[in-house]
Amino acid sequence: MLSWLAAETHTIEAVEPAKKRLEPARPSYYSGKPGNQLQRLLTARRDFLSIWRHNDYSARISQISLMGRQVVVVNSPEAIKYVVATRHENFERKSPQMRRSLEYLLGDGLFISDGETWKQRRPLVSDIVHKHRVPAFGDIMKNTSLELVERWTKLGEGAQVNALYEMAGLTAEIISRSVFGNDLGEESAGMVTDGFTSYQALIDSINIGYFLGFDEGLPQLRTPSLKRSVKRIHTIIDRVIEDHLAGRRDDHSMVELLIRRQQRNPELKLDVVALRNEAATIFMAGHETTAATLTWAWYLLSKAPWVEDAIHAEIEEVCGGNVPDVADVPKLKWCTAVIEETLRLYPPVPILARQAKEADRIGDLDVKPASLIMIVPWLLHRTASLFPDPHLFKPERFLEKRPTPYSYIPFASGPRICPGLQFGLTEAILCLAVLAQRFKLRVPANHQVEAACRLTLRPRGGLPVTLHPR
Repeated sequence: MLSWLAAETHTIEAVEPAKKRLEPARPSYYSGKPGNQLQRLLTARRDFLSIWRHNDYSARISQISLMGRQVVVVNSPEAIKYVVATRHENFERKSPQMRRSLEYLLGDGLFISDGETWKQRRPLVSDIVHKHRVPAFGDIMKNTSLELVERWTKLGEGAQVNALYEMAGLTAEIISRSVFGNDLGEESAGMVTDGFTSYQALIDSINIGYFLGFDEGLPQLRTPSLKRSVKRIHTIIDRVIEDHLAGRRDDHSMVELLIRRQQRNPELKLDVVALRNEAATIFMAGHETTAATLTWAWYLLSKAPWVEDAIHAEIEEVCGGNVPDVADVPKLKWCTAVIEETLRLYPPVPILARQAKEADRIGDLDVKPASLIMIVPWLLHRTASLFPDPHLFKPERFLEKRPTPYSYIPFASGPRICPGLQFGLTEAILCLAVLAQRFKLRVPANHQVEAACRLTLRPRGGLPVTLHPR
């Protein structure tokens, strides 16, 4: 309704192979009339990445009023540090939009919880996915990737697949074996992938109730379609948790560690529902974000074969004819840079929104209670003063120097930084190396890639590719 009032947008993409220059797909700058906030709000409902003007891509703090609600966009490293670290407790609460969008699926899971629940469970989940545990899951990452190599090999030269669906299945299987300690299976992985894809499509990207004066927003309407999507996901997760509780489990899985911790510390109150919520949170965050990152990486490599040549040469130098494994990851500098640049250009969660508990002051701007504070990695990572040539795909920038603190936050930052950061980063690098050693993926020349921002940032409709064994 009223979608025709939204501003028109188009996708920009430019490839110049002779100059080794790639400006990958992005929406054009917003061109709506200044002061017409209704048009901007309707544009956001259709495509949240298309509401930013050229000057929004600069290191600054700005504010707008939408139907009387203060919205503060924080896009400078110093101010971001203030919000996520210095005054973390005042800005720890996720936006009503994010809470309402995910509460049906994740309950009070760590991603959307705050206060005492968050304080109690954060150390527990952080310990479960701590970076020191990551090497133990390296073989799962490698072997699951090899299973995909085997399946792709059987499909033959030029086979057509949807890279997003393939990567979602791969990462769902990896996280299942790591979190739950057992195989998910292609059918169940497909159910989870389809379930979350449809869930994202059904969730409204704006909680209108919040802008109508309801500080907590309004509950998500649980339509029959949304219920079916959630049921698909919960059915799979419930089954594997029940297997654990019935003794059919892997003693080294993450969920088994959660169960044992609850047995030792009953005060955690991790009943079956809470256990499912935390398992679902780890599962969905772990599989969806890495799948999106790998999908975008394949798109970028398809358009920038000069970068692809560099990672092939590196894999040959580091691994020879051996399959890359977790011990090789620190030596795979180009593969790491490709993943980090992919995360810069296409952060899996492109908008980190918080709700102010109390009045505050960010920089020289006064913030009202219950205001929406928006940190937008999509903007931040494309700010020219922080990243020269910000819209270009240049992985070498990560080989030259590290970004300024709080300027590069694909996994958020501060106390609420993603606890699975090292797991996800290692998984993406290793899976990329294993698959790139055996295959090239090519996006058809006539396919227009568009970035679609719902709960996460995906290529709209997935990413069709053809497979070419090396």
